[in-house]
Amino acid sequence: MFITTKLWSTYNQPAKVKEGFMKSLTDLKLDYVDLYLIHWPTGLKPSNDILPMNDKGEPCFDDVDYIDTWKVLETLVDEGLCKAIGVSNFNIKQIERVLAIAKHPVAVNQVENHPVCVQNELVDFCQSKNITVTAYSPLGCPNRPTPYTPDDPQPLQNPIVKEIAAAHNKTPAQILIRFQIDRGIVVIPKSVTPRRIKENIDVFDFKLTEDEMSKLKSLGINKRLIAFNEVKKHQYYPF
Repeated sequence: MFITTKLWSTYNQPAKVKEGFMKSLTDLKLDYVDLYLIHWPTGLKPSNDILPMNDKGEPCFDDVDYIDTWKVLETLVDEGLCKAIGVSNFNIKQIERVLAIAKHPVAVNQVENHPVCVQNELVDFCQSKNITVTAYSPLGCPNRPTPYTPDDPQPLQNPIVKEIAAAHNKTPAQILIRFQIDRGIVVIPKSVTPRRIKENIDVFDFKLTEDEMSKLKSLGINKRLIAFNEVKKHQYYPF
């Protein structure tokens, strides 16, 4: 088993990083984790609330530099509390800033990725720096808290995805997962249904053709379904 967890934005302050980490470690009942990530480059004021708000109903931003957050993550590696560290939802410029000062490798950048949001430039950059890209919401986040609108693309319902699935006698979800694997991307689909969990693993007995990969990549319109718009005005908002 490989355990990954993330530092939430209300713990981005250097003085709060270890507190946030130890809370996760206690909740998981572990002595260490394999991978620890900065969840977002956008810091929020320390709070017990996931998204602290002021009296005007606005998020309480913290201008802490994610570089300072990263430096504390490196001490967690030095202490043997995590084996590797990385980032999540960081753009190219932000990763470049981290790489310029990093003493430990940036192991991973975990980002939203599916055929509608392929992020080719970011993926190519990370892979050129030996940073593993992990795709969250690879199925397009069908059960996200904010319902789909008529304008939102739904990868699982896309005709091209369904056509490729039928050609391989696979489900649309299996095609979306295999799409990431064939790009050299780690993929973490989420499910609580035993049948679907089994299906999500059953993707290693086929491979997508170059033509099929091209068709799936052509769907990319850089449409984010997890944009965290609440912090869009933050100076370190990555999108």
